[in-house]
Amino acid sequence: MSPKRKRSDPRRILTLLLVGMGLLFALCCLCWAIFVNLAPGVEPTGIEGPTTTALRLAYSPEKQVLFEQLVADFNAQNLTTADGDPIRVEAVRMDPEAMVDAALAGEVEAIVPDSSVWLDVLDRTYAERVAAGDLVGSQASLTSEVTRWAVSPVVIAMWEETARGMGWPDRPIGWADLLDRAQSDPNFKWSHAATNSASGLLATLAEFYAGAGVTRGLTEDMARSQAVTEYVGAIEKTIRFYGEGEWAVIQRVLAEGSDFLDAFVVQEQLVVYFNQQPDRPGQLVAIYPAEGTLWEDHPLALIESSSLTPLQRETYRAFRQYLISAPVQKRVLEAGYRPADLSIPIDGPDSPINAANGADPAQPQTTLQIPSPSVVQVVRDVWWLTKRHTNVYLVVDTSGSMSGEKLAQTQEALLTFIEQIKGDTERVGLITFASSVYAVEELDELSVNRTRLLSAVGRLDASGDTALLDAVAEAYSRLQYLGDTERINAIVVMTDGRENNSYTALHQLVRQIEEGNRTGVPVVIFCIAYGSDADMATLESIATASGGQVRVGDVETIRGLYKILSTYF
Repeated sequence: MSPKRKRSDPRRILTLLLVGMGLLFALCCLCWAIFVNLAPGVEPTGIEGPTTTALRLAYSPEKQVLFEQLVADFNAQNLTTADGDPIRVEAVRMDPEAMVDAALAGEVEAIVPDSSVWLDVLDRTYAERVAAGDLVGSQASLTSEVTRWAVSPVVIAMWEETARGMGWPDRPIGWADLLDRAQSDPNFKWSHAATNSASGLLATLAEFYAGAGVTRGLTEDMARSQAVTEYVGAIEKTIRFYGEGEWAVIQRVLAEGSDFLDAFVVQEQLVVYFNQQPDRPGQLVAIYPAEGTLWEDHPLALIESSSLTPLQRETYRAFRQYLISAPVQKRVLEAGYRPADLSIPIDGPDSPINAANGADPAQPQTTLQIPSPSVVQVVRDVWWLTKRHTNVYLVVDTSGSMSGEKLAQTQEALLTFIEQIKGDTERVGLITFASSVYAVEELDELSVNRTRLLSAVGRLDASGDTALLDAVAEAYSRLQYLGDTERINAIVVMTDGRENNSYTALHQLVRQIEEGNRTGVPVVIFCIAYGSDADMATLESIATASGGQVRVGDVETIRGLYKILSTYF
């Protein structure tokens, strides 16, 4: 007798069908997410994605003190749209070059760089990537609704005593005077940042204008001419070293005073800020170059993209109105900037732009014209030829404590450092140490040894003890023996542990550095303390003896530290 066939339950079939469709939908969503995340042309820059529908805004570091407070006060108003949606700004500090990358990657909806020059760089890069097929877009410009809410002229900050010795305030001082002083006095130390910062780029443009003898209409042919490049090259060859930006420089000057630099390029606002600090180590004055200067104009710009929402656009416009409102414009002046609202006097009794703060509201007398984006790019390219070049040894700890993730991160950081140095005429060498100095890649121009250096970094292995002092002494002796006074001579040393295997004693090394820098070739040493076990006292002694500095890093920050230090060279 055959068994009875079981009747199908239609409810059970329906349930299974719905479950199957749900699983299929989830699988499709997962595949789509993987596809989107792996899609070409989108490179994350490390900014966390939004947790709300707020407007994500990137601002440049030198305005942090004022800008963070303005954003906090704006958000404290708890504004909403007509539909009740919250109007809120999420601000993140970022250097301008990273800001450009973040805007192109769709990670921010608005930017506030230190200069409109970066808006041109953004649009130029956008057009190049669209042409190459890396991005999809049809608009001519990626930015819109640009608003200037604060401006500040680029000046040469000097100690008042130094400026008076050069004839200030009885006569105007310019780039030619700075060149004469630096060439006649080997102890004179001055600096401007690299051209990846506004102050460095605008100062370089001003030098090109001075070399061409014009105040408007700088052309590509002028920038490439022999007379102009020789003039700029002469000025640049007197630079102490470059650096990562104005804010970092002003903090070091506050900490070290004239032992650090005699003069440096910043915006006027930072001179005012410095002189307002109660524990400052002296008085700075703003020198407005006689040949003319340019302005940091701190533009607020909206990034036009397909992901921009109506709420974010409304938030942008509300924040823009807030920045240019009369109360905020008065706060802009109080912070030492010149407000965009021209009805607010900058020479009034309440203005901090005054002689007591080293500034002159009647200056600058000559304002230079920002050249076209193509000319700016030529100047940046030519700068790599005219700048003061470098001899730099990378000194790297590969002792046993560096094994594993630490060594992998260090290798990545070293590659970043080498790749960030765009000029092939810079000379870089590599010294690796553990129980002793066991490998040296000779100092040479990157046009010759870049590939060899990258290969050596890839072969690094960790074992043994830590002969830190012997390794630094080796690099220092090699630079002194070379005796190259035309270039910046530097050592970037990294260790994660404590000295335990050198023949050289710390007091011997410190004396060698102090005497060598005084009688021979000045060598500046940057030390990176990698992790909590590094001997900070020893590293501080080495760096201080050379006029350098110590940076603290870990697995998360080590690559960024090497990227920052590359801007010095």
